[in-house]
Amino acid sequence: MTKRTRNLTLYAKYGLLAVGVLFIALGLLREEQLVVLKKAVKICLECIGVG
Repeated sequence: MTKRTRNLTLYAKYGLLAVGVLFIALGLLREEQLVVLKKAVKICLECIGVG
């Protein structure tokens, strides 16, 4: 691998990591984890016949 290819690969890895962290932070700010938890509980309760 050439030095340029290694640099591009490194930039791509850290760029994707930064985008992932940004999306996680935005999801936490919008409290989307609560929506997912509510849906999971509802599905689980329906599966066992309670809800």
